[in-house]
Amino acid sequence: MSKILKLGFSPCPNDTFIFHALASGAINIEPYNLDITLADVEELNSLARTGQMDICKVSAHAAAHIMNDYILLRAGGAMGRGVGPLLLTREPCTIQALNGKRVAIPGVHTTANLLFSLMCREAGIHVETVEMVFDEIMVAIASGKVEAGVVIHEGRFTFEGMGLAKLADLGKWWEDYSGLPIPLGSIAIKRSLGSEVASLINSAIRRSLTLSQVDPSQSWPYIKGHAQEMDENVIKEHISTFVTDYSMDVGKEGEEAVSRLLREAAQMDSLELPDGPFFIKE
Repeated sequence: MSKILKLGFSPCPNDTFIFHALASGAINIEPYNLDITLADVEELNSLARTGQMDICKVSAHAAAHIMNDYILLRAGGAMGRGVGPLLLTREPCTIQALNGKRVAIPGVHTTANLLFSLMCREAGIHVETVEMVFDEIMVAIASGKVEAGVVIHEGRFTFEGMGLAKLADLGKWWEDYSGLPIPLGSIAIKRSLGSEVASLINSAIRRSLTLSQVDPSQSWPYIKGHAQEMDENVIKEHISTFVTDYSMDVGKEGEEAVSRLLREAAQMDSLELPDGPFFIKE
């Protein structure tokens, strides 16, 4: 009898590109079957924090809260340079101009919010954050509901069409601050499943990603069916931006980047990280 593993990832094109072959059954992981949940990044963070997912895409920030129970896979994540969240406003201004103002964020435990919080700390300002689903943030900025917003996913490709101004690229800010690429999200798996299952899933994700890279047409209907932004060029740009070499293997530099961000998150949120490794071994 097959065993069920609960897998959660987002409907964003980079995730559906990576996981399509697993979701469609083209990749076999016997003796396991997958029960798949597609959800917004902050909902996924919550599902992982409450232990409802066996395997789950999580924000690098949220990972700091679950490391006692989960370990990170080496494949399937989102990381790179020049790929970070954007801080947007209606009119051009400085970070100091946001002191005391309302700023929309896509979730408290998103990497986007952690980066914004670190930037505010460095700038010596305090803001009132307002949590919103990520695809509502640009509308809220444009309508004046908030003074600014931290935008993720497709927003970095479409904000100019809404007449919004870029105050900062938070990924670039992180790169200047740390000298490292920005880890946006990782795939976490329950430690209780053991190293063999973790290696099996890590390998399966790599094979799934490889199939989409070899023949993108196979995954395209699945990707487009779940995408928030329907423009095909935007979808393709999203995939090329967020699916990088780090998505196949986090590598030494990627491990260093995630470890640095986890420590920043732990300090910001007053957490204690486990002594053991954050990533599975090869």
